Amino acid sequence: MHKAFDHPATPAAIRVDLGAIFVSLELGKSSWLITSLSPGSEKMSRHTVQGGDVAGLFACFTALRERARAREGRLFPLVVIQEAGLDGFWIDRVVNKEDWIESHVVDAASIAVSRKHRRAKTDRIDGEMLVRTLLAFKRGEARVCSMVRPPSREEEDRRRLGRERKVLVGERTRHINRVKGLLFGQGIRGYQPLRRDRRACLDELRTGDGYPLPKHLKSQIGRELDRIELLMEQIKAVEGERDELAQMSVNEHSPVAQLQGLKGIGAEFAAVLTQEGLFRHFNNRRQVAAYAGLAPSPWKSGSIDREQGVSKSGNPRLRTTMIQLAWLWLRYQPDTALAQWFHEHIGARSNRSRKTAIVALARKLLVALWKYVTSGVVIDGAVLAQR
Repeated sequence: MHKAFDHPATPAAIRVDLGAIFVSLELGKSSWLITSLSPGSEKMSRHTVQGGDVAGLFACFTALRERARAREGRLFPLVVIQEAGLDGFWIDRVVNKEDWIESHVVDAASIAVSRKHRRAKTDRIDGEMLVRTLLAFKRGEARVCSMVRPPSREEEDRRRLGRERKVLVGERTRHINRVKGLLFGQGIRGYQPLRRDRRACLDELRTGDGYPLPKHLKSQIGRELDRIELLMEQIKAVEGERDELAQMSVNEHSPVAQLQGLKGIGAEFAAVLTQEGLFRHFNNRRQVAAYAGLAPSPWKSGSIDREQGVSKSGNPRLRTTMIQLAWLWLRYQPDTALAQWFHEHIGARSNRSRKTAIVALARKLLVALWKYVTSGVVIDGAVLAQR
């Protein structure tokens, strides 16, 4: 939980009565740039510490406080901001342990920048921009940026299973396509590398002109099958850990159990929905849709009024999963009000309209599932799964 510090509410272009020291961190692999604006000073100061040097970072923070105390006669708290990036959230957790530091993590894509065709970009400019953004945010300017809610260590660790499985499945798909591509170049179609008798079928294959597979090509495909089999074992292991984790926390009222109780939602969909989105607190359905990047993006200027599609600014894994689930929802839950809305909406329109409508269905379905797991609001017409 972030700490709140009292500070004067008088707006100013450059505030010298801050009530706190405002600090931005530009985190590079080799060095960290610390940009600060302290009470009693109208200029931003910059300091550099070695990347990963937490002791040096806190030493710099202490020095900033001592200099401010020498000018103003009292110690000030720090308000720190950093971008969500390669370093993850561990620095935020370390900094936020101190009761005299308030830490924020900002979505870098949400910060407004110059729209010039070529704009200057350096760590120094970025550091100053982050400090100004933090000042505006603390003044209460709601749209100046979007702050990220850092997950706890446990929440972050639970996400790894679903994300690792997606990576492994993607790698398996690439190797399968490579095998099929190699065989297609020899006039062979229909070979399925995921079949249990894939090795035996490989020995029986003949090229399009009637010859056995060439020696080196067969060896190459055999090594590809070795990789596929290893990935299949790893996927099975990850899925086992996922199911074990779900069983440890499952009761009849848990989100995972509630989701799996609906026909068409299996263990993987339930895990992704709970780990990537529904573990958070949302105040309303707009926040739910925005977090998944499924909120609409209007473009209005003068007489121009059109939709640009969804924002895509939220969690991409949750958004992809919801679009996949929306297609499955039409198959397994055809009598629900959501599925009927989809069919009535598209009518006899083109496939392009179907793709647009499925995104709208994904947004409606996510909101409905959120209400279902948080408030127990039953989805109209939904059928329970047969266990």
